Amino acid sequence: MTKLSVNINKVATIRNARGGNNPDVLQVALDCERFGAQGITVHPRPDERHIRYKDVYDLKPRLTTEFNIEGQPCESFVDLVCKVQPTQVTLVPDAPNQITSNAGWDTKQNLSFLTDVTDVFHSRGIRVSIFVAADEEMVAYAAKAGADRVELYTEPYASMYAKDREAAIAPFVVAAEKAKSLGLGLNAGHDLSLENLAFMHERIPFIDEVSIGHALICDALYLGLETTIQRYLNCLK
Repeated sequence: MTKLSVNINKVATIRNARGGNNPDVLQVALDCERFGAQGITVHPRPDERHIRYKDVYDLKPRLTTEFNIEGQPCESFVDLVCKVQPTQVTLVPDAPNQITSNAGWDTKQNLSFLTDVTDVFHSRGIRVSIFVAADEEMVAYAAKAGADRVELYTEPYASMYAKDREAAIAPFVVAAEKAKSLGLGLNAGHDLSLENLAFMHERIPFIDEVSIGHALICDALYLGLETTIQRYLNCLK
């Protein structure tokens, strides 16, 4: 079964807008688990504009599902992940001023760097996923870097879905099959939603995990968090 990992960054964004601890990021994460999510994802950035490093330390001992920390592997991020030792780290090529992730790694050009970083995390027993576009070569070089999984950057799929879902999914099926042939696990994330998730899962049923934050939290404003999580889980059945 494909696991649902809920990205709680947007909850932290709301909290940080007013200061204090409302909403309580830790409690929301625990509620997500209680409502059926099989994982929690956070993406701490150096400016801590949403998830703070302290949040990561607070979450680790309380979570009972898989904990996924994603981000640009700068020195402070690598140190954080090594100390916290989550289930999984997802390497994302984010510049400090980016609003959100908008591209996968060029794994060929960055092979040496990604290999070194992957080795560091493997030495701590942490599963490594590398964020890539739906491109066979990028998947292949992620495998060369020693990744356990790749996470397919799905914004292009989401953008094209309403216009032509078959054309939208086609490169992702090819990239997914490439990952499978290389023995890589497969994750997916970015702009997946109740509109487009079920079709992706139908066409690529062997996805290990989807990481969903923005759309899920937006849906929860109307549907409530528990109902929203159940609807996303239903898309993965």
